[in-house]
Amino acid sequence: MSFSNIMDSNSYTGEHDDPATETLITARERVLGPSYRLFYERPVHLVRGQGSYLFDAEGNRYLDAYNNVASVGHCHSHVVDAVTRQMSTLNTHTRYLHEGIVGYSERLLATMPDSIDQVMYACTGSEANDLALRVAQMYTGQKGIIVTSDAYHGNTAAVTAISPSLGGNSLGPHVRTVPAPDSYRTPPGQLADRFAAEVSRAIDELCSAGYGFSCLVVDTIFSSDGIYPDASVLEPTAEVVRKAGGVLIADEVQPGFGRTGDAMWGFLRHGVVPDMVTLGKPMANGIPVSALAATSEVLTAFSQDVPYFNTFGGNPVSMAAASAVLDVIEDEKLQLHAAEVGALLRTELRSLASRHVRLGDIRGTGLYTGVEVVADPAARTPDRAGALHIVNELRNRRVLISVCGQDGNVLKVRPPLVFSRSDVDWFCTELDDVLKGID
Repeated sequence: MSFSNIMDSNSYTGEHDDPATETLITARERVLGPSYRLFYERPVHLVRGQGSYLFDAEGNRYLDAYNNVASVGHCHSHVVDAVTRQMSTLNTHTRYLHEGIVGYSERLLATMPDSIDQVMYACTGSEANDLALRVAQMYTGQKGIIVTSDAYHGNTAAVTAISPSLGGNSLGPHVRTVPAPDSYRTPPGQLADRFAAEVSRAIDELCSAGYGFSCLVVDTIFSSDGIYPDASVLEPTAEVVRKAGGVLIADEVQPGFGRTGDAMWGFLRHGVVPDMVTLGKPMANGIPVSALAATSEVLTAFSQDVPYFNTFGGNPVSMAAASAVLDVIEDEKLQLHAAEVGALLRTELRSLASRHVRLGDIRGTGLYTGVEVVADPAARTPDRAGALHIVNELRNRRVLISVCGQDGNVLKVRPPLVFSRSDVDWFCTELDDVLKGID
């Protein structure tokens, strides 16, 4: 079986020490099959969530420092109420008129640059990225796609082919990868030019191979690659992409909806305007909905030739949930909250790093933070085993995070946007204790 960085780096592989949990694991494996993965060496049986906390079957409380799906907090009452009201009134598809989808679309597009003026809906980020690839191919007339070397963009056939972090032989022949802008190991001032040069090289390869160049798809915080928030990276690359006749697709499934603290959308931090923007996970706080927002110019060729329909994409219940999420982000000032609490978290983590040599670079923006775990601080040698040990020890202390990066050594800290200052204290206290045990 091939190794998937995103699926297998932090997954259950053995036996659980609780008989009841082991019984549930066995039943799950029997009915779901072997493809599914559970987190942690000792999987967690969750039954309830509230805010930034999760509760297991025994009533134990966990600090959720990982889940961005419930972006405004697990079971937020405003979202729950909006979904309940709409579900009890009407839920159907977009071939009937309904004010909900129009009103939400106007609100969503108002948060983006003026040139991004139309939006299409699906159910998952995978579907949104799949749709974006179709639109790009029709607009450019070319097939070649560029992604970063450990990217993840979804699990349809088309986007599995552009998701190298899934491992195996999934990468398509029409796809080229470029190294992520590793700010920890690249000399200062060279990131942007180096990334643009790599994209230019990949474009040349695609054209030489006969695929031409359709698009660059990039997660604007390089989440799966290891979390690289440097905002200088994309502007020179965007110029390279446009000059070659391609389009820039910003995958905002991870950094979108205020998570970066600096802006509502990750691409705005970079000072670029993409041709298409894909949205997913946190859009409706757990209700499945996703979107492709784009310029009408890029959408025209597809829209004229392809009548698009997605049965559940943009349904009234999903639109009510998504609209309620925007309400909460605005009313509770969660973008500013993410900036302030995220900055505090990284300050505290850097204090820990000054005492624990296993922690290398601390980087991030807003409530998205990556912590390099290294075996040799001077050589900056990635320590996958050490990172996994930390993750599982934190789980045993009821603090939930995971890992990312090509070497699986970057602690991925991505809590709900309601993560509080006291949650920062809880997280750092437990991490400090774990590190004391391995120094």
